[in-house]
Amino acid sequence: MNLEQLLDVLRQDASFMENVTCWKTLPRREAAYAPFPEGLDARVIPALQKHHVNQLYTHQAEAFAAIEEKKDVVIVTPTASGKTLCYNLPVLNAILKNPDARALYLFPTKALSADQVSELYELIELIGADIKTYTYDGDTPGAARRAVRQAGHVVVTNPDMLHSGILPHHTKWVKLFENLEYIVIDEIHTYRGVFGSNLANVLRRLVRLCDFYGSHPRFILCSATIENPEELAQTLIGRPVVKIDKNGAPAGEKHVIFYNPPVVNRQLGIRKGVLPEVRRLSSMLVQNGIRTIVFGKSRLQVEVLTRQLKELVKDPVGNSGRVRGYRGGYLPSERREIEKGLRAGKIDAVVSTNALELGIDIGSLEACVMCGYPGTIASTWQEAGRAGRRFGVSLTILVASSGALDQFIVTHPDYFFGASPENALLNPDNIYVLLNHMKCSAYELPFHDGETFGGAAGSEEMLDYLTDANILRHVGDTYHWSEEDFPASEISLRTAMTENFLIMDVTDPAHTRMVGEMDRFTAPMLLHENAIYLHEGTTYQVDKLDFDACKAFIRRVDVDYYTDADLNVALSLLDVLDERPDASFGEINVTARVRMFKKMRFDTGENVGYGPVMLPETEMHTTALWWTVPDKIALEYGKDDLQNGMLGVANLLRIAAPLSLMCSPHDIAVCYQVKCTFTNKPTLILYDNCPGGVGLSEKAFHMRDILLRDALRIVSDCSCERGCPSCVGPENEVGANGKQMAGKLLSQLLAAPKEE
Repeated sequence: MNLEQLLDVLRQDASFMENVTCWKTLPRREAAYAPFPEGLDARVIPALQKHHVNQLYTHQAEAFAAIEEKKDVVIVTPTASGKTLCYNLPVLNAILKNPDARALYLFPTKALSADQVSELYELIELIGADIKTYTYDGDTPGAARRAVRQAGHVVVTNPDMLHSGILPHHTKWVKLFENLEYIVIDEIHTYRGVFGSNLANVLRRLVRLCDFYGSHPRFILCSATIENPEELAQTLIGRPVVKIDKNGAPAGEKHVIFYNPPVVNRQLGIRKGVLPEVRRLSSMLVQNGIRTIVFGKSRLQVEVLTRQLKELVKDPVGNSGRVRGYRGGYLPSERREIEKGLRAGKIDAVVSTNALELGIDIGSLEACVMCGYPGTIASTWQEAGRAGRRFGVSLTILVASSGALDQFIVTHPDYFFGASPENALLNPDNIYVLLNHMKCSAYELPFHDGETFGGAAGSEEMLDYLTDANILRHVGDTYHWSEEDFPASEISLRTAMTENFLIMDVTDPAHTRMVGEMDRFTAPMLLHENAIYLHEGTTYQVDKLDFDACKAFIRRVDVDYYTDADLNVALSLLDVLDERPDASFGEINVTARVRMFKKMRFDTGENVGYGPVMLPETEMHTTALWWTVPDKIALEYGKDDLQNGMLGVANLLRIAAPLSLMCSPHDIAVCYQVKCTFTNKPTLILYDNCPGGVGLSEKAFHMRDILLRDALRIVSDCSCERGCPSCVGPENEVGANGKQMAGKLLSQLLAAPKEE
């Protein structure tokens, strides 16, 4: 049965349609073309024609014209719209005209770098020109690095390598910096939060070095559809850009289905589990020969679904390679093999985290199934765009969990289809991020009196602070680096921790092998002793997690359960930055510790046991907003009523805040304390869930009444009697009067005095 036939069957299936809250059909879109521009080198056109490109899409021609006019541009078009040619054409054109010209390509992941380099190689070979293109990252052999530095016309790297491997060693890259004409940054919508704030400062350092070497490169930026691409691009590079967003690429008919699993307990508002429903729907697609990608929201979901789908497709001798898992932590060689298998059509289904959300070419897929709402509208469209890349009919099914944000989206489809995608928020002037990169920049090149770091306010004060700390030495009119340490090596662009844990398979002690890696913050939750670690559907048990050596030792086991750890979080106050009668904003320290884990059956999700976890704490310094409940309000409640009401409000703010702040739910955290450790009062706390903060809690502080009103509207509009997962949480968590108490408390907080 092909996809169109299956869609007809689903429309006639009453048991399926009764759970569909929206079936949106996006019509086929025809291409809009433009002729090859006059300024394009004559050698490029025959090569493009051999590549089956006989004319450009209108947005490609528009981008080429703007770049030729020496403008910085940001190209904003959907997945599979040919953005790669938007930057490859002007770059190749410039190098063909001037063999000394250089370009620097930045991609957020190694996988995307490898994919894009492959496409660029192919075009260069068709042109027949001597244009040397190299990837420079952690996998580049030492012997090849000298050739890249000296001869590379196009250097392809990632932000981390630029930060720690290129900029601090700029004297070895003189040829690149003296002749740099273009800086290409793809997938800029991924540079949000702490990663984006760090990248903006890395680019400040890059531009500062280019000025020193006498080059003035132009920026070419590409993004998926977000609300503020122009603002994001300008914040990243610190100067105005031209936005190109009129997409000329064709697209096939796309069916988008919102599927809400059936209610199994109407009184509690509990629905059938999202994992069993995703397994059932994706199994149906795979069994009908429809090539499918399934997106899970966590590594655990991915591995559980991979295991279940592999069981479905096993041949008589047990081979199940036509279903593969894909996520961070797999070795690079394993990921490349899976990507190659997808392009070659050797894999029928892949179960992935958002690692495959970006524009890696994974061939022709027909269907996409999402295990829960990805968290943002932009990410949802990115994942949906992974199916139908060859312009045929495609299907996307968003299967909602019982989570409140999922329920809001699937029960308000007009909000999803009518609202603009989210803003990508970052804060390059975050003092902690800024100070780190000023140290790096001072190591790379001395600062002079009156010089600012990329126009950042307070640059001189920070230079003086670093001088007082004996990190810099002020001699005459110049600030010199005076420490022995290499600052960039101590600063991670993506997390607060620099080390990853290596995962070692010791099933056969004679042949120990590394099977993956994991970041330091996640490792205690998934690699604690006795945890079940899932890799490509195979179950392993963790024998030991060695914090000092940053290694986890696992062995293969055959069990019918997986493990899920509980994380305990404690907060302490560092500084109050703004204080009002109803709320405050400041800096806090978040201490997290895993104390226990649960054992859950694969097939039923049943809890079959517990176990302790003995691991050290991890810490994070961030920014927070907190509301204190006035004494006269708190005294109206009994202890249980107050606790239930505060729990309900915290759950409501977890729904309201991501929608109002236009951020991912994972970017913030909300908790409550009946007696807060730093206010000694009942307190609700919302904090940036990343080291140093990126301005979300500060923005929330200035719009705190909007958040409270939105939370009150959600609880008032919900049709449940005493609480459910779509508002304050289920009754068995918030109590029989939790919904009523949460509504009352929100009304009182809104009425509380705002100014003294």
